[in-house]
Amino acid sequence: MKKIEHIGIAVHDIEEAKERYTLLFGAPPYKEELVESEHVVTAFFRCGPNKIELLAATNEASAIYKYLQKNREGIHHIAYAVDDIEIEMQRLKNQGFRLLNEVPKKGADNKMICFVHPKDNHGVLTELTAEIKN
Repeated sequence: MKKIEHIGIAVHDIEEAKERYTLLFGAPPYKEELVESEHVVTAFFRCGPNKIELLAATNEASAIYKYLQKNREGIHHIAYAVDDIEIEMQRLKNQGFRLLNEVPKKGADNKMICFVHPKDNHGVLTELTAEIKN
């Protein structure tokens, strides 16, 4: 793993959250994206070299919707950048980690993603991300 790619924060109201984080960081999100396959809308902010991703559900099929039914708003996951997501997924499987998806899937911000079960990381949902190379 190369670095923390971003921290994902689950929110009920993306517009209200964007306003608050714009005030916090002194700048608006640099990118907003609808990820239809995940039923979420995202907004990305920069904080120095780091990124913060706000996530809000677009419908009840969203994992974010289900998460917010059981939990309050807040940190949802930590994402780590990897060079080769398939190699990293296999490495983690070999180490006994449970993956929440068996093959990488397209996520926000031009990334392929895979999630690692939070029970295997002391309650922290972990996301692997790799840049999509065209």
